[in-house]
Amino acid sequence: MAQQLTKQTVAFLVAPEGVEQVEFTEPWEAVRAAGGTPELVSTAKGEIQGFHHLDKADRFPVDHVVSEVDAHRYDALVLPGGVANPDLLRTDAQAVAFVRALIEAGRPIAAICHAPWTLIEADAVRGRTLTSWPSLQTDLRNAGATWVDEEVVVDGRLITSRKPDDLPVFCATLVREFADAAEPTPNVGI
Repeated sequence: MAQQLTKQTVAFLVAPEGVEQVEFTEPWEAVRAAGGTPELVSTAKGEIQGFHHLDKADRFPVDHVVSEVDAHRYDALVLPGGVANPDLLRTDAQAVAFVRALIEAGRPIAAICHAPWTLIEADAVRGRTLTSWPSLQTDLRNAGATWVDEEVVVDGRLITSRKPDDLPVFCATLVREFADAAEPTPNVGI
């Protein structure tokens, strides 16, 4: 993969536990392979616990706590899935404020699986077309979004995908969209 994201810092917002590990690690590696700098932002210091579905997997060190970091330091945001991860994030006011700040700054955001729950809480889906894990479709529609069953959907600067099987196209798309967004465009929301 070409060095398309050189000089870009990408936040990965993850709760202390419950993230679907592959939905965290594969996009992380895609950002690194494209020359970007991924940083793990969480709601607590220490490490996050990855999961393979319901089974504990690896642990990863947190780079920054969401309450102590300025969202404007990031060029883009990745919201990995898992069921518990976005459920915990959407109930954390500082995590939601962090996402909202990136939305208001017009930064591109990539969310997979159950991660759109956090976008719903940040009021970022109204009038948008998204995909997700199928069980979120009613939540997304109730929040004013159009839900579609596709591998990846790009709506402005919002990139969404359904599940781990979609990771190859999700990762390629987020790298492309993050690189395209690096071109200065004044006052563009996601």
